[in-house]
Amino acid sequence: MEGLNFSFGHIWPEVIFLAMVLLLFAGAMSRSAAFAKSMIKLCPVAAIIAAITAAATTDADAVMFFGSYRIDGMSQFFKILVALGYTVAWFNTITQTTVEEERKSDYYVFLTLSAFGLLLLSSAAELVAVYLAMELSSYSLYILIPARTRSKQAAEAGLKYILFGAAATALALYGLSFIIATHHVTTIKDLALLDWSMADSALAVVGLTLFLGGMFFKLALFPFHFWCPDVYQGSGNETAAYVATLPKLGAVIVLIRLATFLTPGEALTDILAILAAVSITYGNLCALAQKDLKRMLGFSSVAHAGYILVGLVPGTAEGLAAAAFYAMAYILMNLLCFWIISRIATDGRNLCYEDLNGLSARSPLLALALLMGAFSLVGLPPTVGFIGKLWLITSAWGHGYDWLVIVVCVNTAIAIFYYLSLVRHSYTEENIPVGGAQSLVLDKSALSQGGALVLGLLVFILGVLPGPVWNLVLSASQTLLP
Repeated sequence: MEGLNFSFGHIWPEVIFLAMVLLLFAGAMSRSAAFAKSMIKLCPVAAIIAAITAAATTDADAVMFFGSYRIDGMSQFFKILVALGYTVAWFNTITQTTVEEERKSDYYVFLTLSAFGLLLLSSAAELVAVYLAMELSSYSLYILIPARTRSKQAAEAGLKYILFGAAATALALYGLSFIIATHHVTTIKDLALLDWSMADSALAVVGLTLFLGGMFFKLALFPFHFWCPDVYQGSGNETAAYVATLPKLGAVIVLIRLATFLTPGEALTDILAILAAVSITYGNLCALAQKDLKRMLGFSSVAHAGYILVGLVPGTAEGLAAAAFYAMAYILMNLLCFWIISRIATDGRNLCYEDLNGLSARSPLLALALLMGAFSLVGLPPTVGFIGKLWLITSAWGHGYDWLVIVVCVNTAIAIFYYLSLVRHSYTEENIPVGGAQSLVLDKSALSQGGALVLGLLVFILGVLPGPVWNLVLSASQTLLP
């Protein structure tokens, strides 16, 4: 029987983020505003250190806490993404005005606590541990989403997220009870060795499907997506940037671990394939009709959730690696787009397509970065979005889901119409000097330009030279399969 096997050397990212939470909490409780601000300023430095410690242990293979917590290449890869994504989110928040000054200390406490929960979720290797880590990361979002100052939309978005989150939680717990009743174990490693056919383990298949519903809620997969566009639109730009990106990583890593159960042609795999196809198509069609940029990105994320599932249905190491790689691509693409939105809407307002008019003349670098993000979201070369989609469809082809590959290709063509509208308005439309875009004051600071440049380069470089990252996730995926 596996024992405690506790090792500090393998969990430094979690230790660093937990220390950050405690220090930020102390700052929030302190009467000294200077102390609170100094704790907040430590966040990006600590997050980068956490990313470095995770990168140093990507070759680790350790199981702790009686098999419930696993340190491996895949967990460390996702921890790197969480830590770096948190850093970008932090820089996004410091220039926004949608959170009242006296509430900012509390805001950073819950932002960091949510990221800490995602780190735990990355290594959770037992279903109860998965559920607890998922709730820890979610509860913080219940506070962050309605934090937009004096906004009824934000209050509505927060309420919707809480209600749908409670329903998804109940669904996951109900499914967990079915799994325990059938197989009597909850560790993912042991569950992967058991029978998951509908003929022999119907109750367990139903239970796992319900449990996956909790992950689908976080991922905003159809039909668990209803909260997504409203939450993106209602929350502040900096909060929407976080909610749209990092929590998805937690869902993806859990789905990758659970995908080791899947065999092409079985009932559960077919359910996931159908959900992927419907989510891709529904998300893209709804995004076509949107005018609000954050709402458009909300429906876009519904489609991208389906793309990620395409890599899971083959049940191969290549498919799992493709899903992990595309999750990274999705995070980069969306962080870039939300970075540009936050730099344009310095007053915190929601943007429409017309607010981008003439962006290339007002800020060529921001316009170029937005172009790179839009091309990547479509899946055009030479961006990371293109290579990510290429690996997804090649992993699914020839495993009984060729029809799903066709769905992906058709929807990629559909997505061109609304993603490239971002480029059209930025480069071909004039900035009409009456209201709208003219009243917007762009953030042209060194931080704004530098952040756009770094994120844009990452989207480009990882599209041209994806080999090192691909080899890392492929090697990690091979260790996950039984």
